[in-house]
Amino acid sequence: MIEVRWHGRGGQGAVTSVELLAVAAISAGKYAQGFPSFGPERRGAPVAAFSRIDEKKIKVRSGIYEPDVVIVLDASLIGLVNVIDGLKPNGKLIVNTPKTPEEIKKDLNFSGFVATVDGTSIARKEMGVPIANTTMIGALLKIIGVMGLEEMKEAVEHRFGRIAQKNLNAMKRAYEEIKTSN
Repeated sequence: MIEVRWHGRGGQGAVTSVELLAVAAISAGKYAQGFPSFGPERRGAPVAAFSRIDEKKIKVRSGIYEPDVVIVLDASLIGLVNVIDGLKPNGKLIVNTPKTPEEIKKDLNFSGFVATVDGTSIARKEMGVPIANTTMIGALLKIIGVMGLEEMKEAVEHRFGRIAQKNLNAMKRAYEEIKTSN
């Protein structure tokens, strides 16, 4: 089972991303969960959302406390939120930033696997808005390899209609442009 924790800010689409990923995984014949963690959040406040994907039925219904992967939609959360809290020793951190993986490792004093992609710039170029949630799905899929971009197509088309192709293009660019520390 792959467990993913998403860090973003209210209004950045973390919840949309976990829902899209779960729908696409289920359509691809996998088992999946996607759920947010809500408290008194408001637009711009730090939020978390969670994804689980597996080849067999997922019986656990709790939050994710030791994720395999952490995705940071907004790099300004680094230092404000402990984004690597509970990350498994062999876990992977994916950050939406123009910084290199080595710079993020230094910022966090973290020696594990880090991948970066400038998802905000990609989203701005491909979709005309600086909202990188769907863009970062492409980065995640490249790193975890549980399914390809093609499996996302139907879920994205259903959710976004006429602007779906722009989201798919952004996902593809993130998939191709992600940089890793290893």
